[in-house]
Amino acid sequence: MKTNDKRLYNVLFPIWLLVFFPSYLWLILIPANYLIDRIVLKWSLGDTQDKGVFCRQNTWKICLAGFLGDFVGAIALFFVSQLLSGFGGDGTSFLEKVGDGIMFDPFTNILSVLIVIGAIALSAVCIYKLDKKLLGKTELNQEQIKRAAIRLAIFTAPYVYLIPTRLFY
Repeated sequence: MKTNDKRLYNVLFPIWLLVFFPSYLWLILIPANYLIDRIVLKWSLGDTQDKGVFCRQNTWKICLAGFLGDFVGAIALFFVSQLLSGFGGDGTSFLEKVGDGIMFDPFTNILSVLIVIGAIALSAVCIYKLDKKLLGKTELNQEQIKRAAIRLAIFTAPYVYLIPTRLFY
């Protein structure tokens, strides 16, 4: 009886995709994101009274919204890279190189960089909308809500998508 013995060697994942697989990395990632979200939220509230209490009650929601926004951008990158990697089949076509650039090193060509920046912007827009909705359910006024949502979107966008994976392998 003949068996199909297939092995995969050197399976590489882009660094931004590893963020979404349960690992010990989460023990650092979740508290770091929470801390950054809390700092940005507290800064955004300015002279608001009891902003420490407000941050304690709402930062975890903001943090979850941030992860959801990051996930949207990662899913978009994954689907675009898979779509582009399907062209040609031999790894030499321009579109395949763009797909590989998205996955492993966006700085290999300008289109990869632009697509990754687009995914970061998509995540930032999602973060903005989610945070604005969450903060709209609080006692903050419209100016505070908008300022906090914009700052959270800008400062917590997933810029890690730009880090070339080859630096880690």
